[in-house]
Amino acid sequence: MDMILHNGRIITMDVAFPEAEAVAIRGNKIIQVGRSDEIIRLRQNHTEMIDLQSKLLVPGFHDSHMHLVNYCLSLHQVDLRGTTSIEALIQKGIDFLSSIEKKDGFWLQGRGWNQDYFTKKTFPTRHDLDKISADYPIVFARACGHVVVVNSKALSLAGVTKVTPQLEGGHFDVDLDGEPLGIFRENAIHLIYKHIPDPNLEEIKSMILQGGHLALRQGITSVQSDDFEALPGKDFIKIIQAYESLRDNHTLPIRVYEQCLLPTLEKLQHFMSLGYGTGQGDDFFKLGPLKLLCDGSLGARTAYLREPYSDDPSTCGIPVYSQDELDHLVLTAHQGGMQLAIHCIGDGIMYMVFESIKKALEAHPHDNHRHGIIHCQITDSTLLNKYVELDVIAHIQPIFLDYDLHIVEQRIGKTRAKTSYNWRSMMELGIAVACGSDCPVEPFDVLPGIYAAVTRKDLKGYPSQGWLPEQRLSVAQALYGFTMGAAYASFSENIKGSITPGKLADMVVLSQDIFTIEPDFIKDTEVLMTILDGKIVYKK
Repeated sequence: MDMILHNGRIITMDVAFPEAEAVAIRGNKIIQVGRSDEIIRLRQNHTEMIDLQSKLLVPGFHDSHMHLVNYCLSLHQVDLRGTTSIEALIQKGIDFLSSIEKKDGFWLQGRGWNQDYFTKKTFPTRHDLDKISADYPIVFARACGHVVVVNSKALSLAGVTKVTPQLEGGHFDVDLDGEPLGIFRENAIHLIYKHIPDPNLEEIKSMILQGGHLALRQGITSVQSDDFEALPGKDFIKIIQAYESLRDNHTLPIRVYEQCLLPTLEKLQHFMSLGYGTGQGDDFFKLGPLKLLCDGSLGARTAYLREPYSDDPSTCGIPVYSQDELDHLVLTAHQGGMQLAIHCIGDGIMYMVFESIKKALEAHPHDNHRHGIIHCQITDSTLLNKYVELDVIAHIQPIFLDYDLHIVEQRIGKTRAKTSYNWRSMMELGIAVACGSDCPVEPFDVLPGIYAAVTRKDLKGYPSQGWLPEQRLSVAQALYGFTMGAAYASFSENIKGSITPGKLADMVVLSQDIFTIEPDFIKDTEVLMTILDGKIVYKK
């Protein structure tokens, strides 16, 4: 044996053998799980012995939806999270700009502002960002990534004026004279991003290394990541090359199942014509589902609802596709053997997507398609039953409650809110649930996500009894979502997701027993050690 971890409490997430004290590893595989005395007998001269000192050992965490490359890019941008005013946002931009070297073609980029945290709950405009610089183009993305604000220099470089036509599935705001205000929503964002220079291949690889190692510090050993359009040039081949190069050199820090964002029929057909498809790759990098981004976010009021927003009756949000466009994309991918992972926050877009999936399944029945809806926030009982009827996976992000529980009833009213974020109901109906973070929209730290699922509170402990407390998950259910549930969503439940003999040796040691402590303290639990592929890759 190469490694034995003993004298611990091991929650395996394997229903056949749910708890143990020790585990033996050879190479990158789990060989045996059981009592400490029986596993210690397998010790050999070269075996690394690790005394867990009664600490909790669980399977490596698996984030079922995030944006790794986007997160890596954000590490080199202005961090606008927690900004409480437009004035503070401006100052952060000025401070960052003065602290860095500016290369040719430089754009000042930032991410994380949220107008709901501002004293005046309004979006910044180009006039605000012009106070940071009139010489350098600036683009600051809202926390959700579905809205950006730019300065006048960026507008000029992008050629956006009062005569620029609006795009389908997107919008840019104008003043009373028709002049652009610098606020771009959904598809209109591409009018700006296409002018930003791409990093080169080596820079992308360096950023993935940085972001991947930070994920390991949080016990994350696998991610399902949407990266194909993270770069301004939207070159998916460059993304694939970066990951494959790291994998081939045995330096890719974590396992990646790529959620392939291909937003047009032409891009999807091109991708498939090159021979790419779901399941290609190995245990470290594999191409996964077609990812579609079908509406916006609740915070920006661009999530597409069946009925108008309660706090803005003039809008139902923005559907990115028509029903016909969705039908063609879903059918093409499904018929071509691709899994689907579709961003849907509003109930309006969810009904449209389920209609497309139903048509595709009727045309080409498939019992093990594992198509999924990402976010699935604003639901009703009819929609939940459609998950069951069509056997669709729900990819949820429990940490969203930290912000959303403060705005959801304002946005959609108490009646619709009552049937939304209904995760316990999903599980009780037998819907397959996978958990993630949507990083960098939210941090990818898993323990705060488990805390939010279990307590239904924000990170400050509000409300004291939890929001819709009847929808709380148990610790076991939440952990399942970040392990076996996520593995199932990537067709990998037979090789990871539980501490089971024969599976990959990916696991994490925690500072507290999250099954026995008060749920309010789960978010404060630390990762003490991360093991990936049978090797210790992080130790506190």
